[in-house]
Amino acid sequence: MIELTDEQKMTIETVKQIAREKIKPRAAEIDANREFPWETVEIFTKNGLLTPLIPEKYGGIGAGFLLFSMILEEISKVCASSALILIAQADGVQPILCGGSDELKERYLPGFVNGKLAAFAATEPGAGSDIQSMRTRAVRRGDSYVINGQKCFITNGSVADVITLYAYTDPDKKAKGMSVFAVDKGSKGLIYGKDENKMGMRGCINSELFFEDLSVPEKNRVGDEGDGFLSMMKAFETGRVLTASQAVGLAQGAIDEAVSYAKQRIQFGRPIAGFQAIQFMIADMVANTEAARLLTYKAATYLDRHEKKDLAKTCSMAKFLASDNAMKVTTDVVQVMGGYGYMKDYPVERMMRDAKLIQIYTGTNQIMRLVTAREIFK
Repeated sequence: MIELTDEQKMTIETVKQIAREKIKPRAAEIDANREFPWETVEIFTKNGLLTPLIPEKYGGIGAGFLLFSMILEEISKVCASSALILIAQADGVQPILCGGSDELKERYLPGFVNGKLAAFAATEPGAGSDIQSMRTRAVRRGDSYVINGQKCFITNGSVADVITLYAYTDPDKKAKGMSVFAVDKGSKGLIYGKDENKMGMRGCINSELFFEDLSVPEKNRVGDEGDGFLSMMKAFETGRVLTASQAVGLAQGAIDEAVSYAKQRIQFGRPIAGFQAIQFMIADMVANTEAARLLTYKAATYLDRHEKKDLAKTCSMAKFLASDNAMKVTTDVVQVMGGYGYMKDYPVERMMRDAKLIQIYTGTNQIMRLVTAREIFK
């Protein structure tokens, strides 16, 4: 049983109202037009939701991962793309928040609270699941680093004000030779490629980024040289919990649509909610989504308590269980709604397209099972 404080309950109620009144009405339009919702970013900023994990000393609300999970869940019920903006923001901020110097935190964190966007740049064309195969290099020259390479599929990439960029400073050391840097938008040598045209999550941006003799001052290095891989692994763990929260919310939103439709749709003289075939499908959806929710909350609680035992396993399990469930639930909801479910007049076809990405990003579900198995047998 999870007990929330009165303040946390007020936060969730505010998010529910924002999702219902501000985000849901525009979700289909944003998806159809492949439009980045700047007005949604403004709404998040005004309500302290853009970067809720940032402590109060930097202007944030100091939310824990459990509360943030619940926030993402509510938003994902109506628009998974809008939730992904918040996840990408958290991914980009986490390296600075957890590993940055006091000066770096003072310089960047208040800006993120006030509307500046962040991006997390690790993935490359030849380095996805095998992230240590990245080819981006940072060579030290005096009090700066010169970076060359490229990244792909970077969420918020072309709209981010600050990019946390991963590169090798000493490739011979493999994981221990990886470092991370805060790169400002407009830096000379930062070149933007195409924004991808995606199947789902079309309301957020995924970009190609190129670095051609990009000069980054030493003071923008996050942590020490060689800290990059550990920083990345920590960001992946938190990102998996947030992604699981998105999947839980998406599944719940689809269930809500299915239940409402089944009560109203008349066939053979009565609502289809009265047919056992429909009842069994929806019962399975609800049970499996509740299981995914509880596992996700458990992983978020581990993060809040800084518990390391079973953390990697629980975060990975939450991610693959919740996202696989979201894919199945949305597919089955389209089936429940029949021909109407397949039409863009209803949101469930968008939800089905959005669900597919959650099985892939922040570590494919096959990699999540590999991580889980390694933790079980180590």
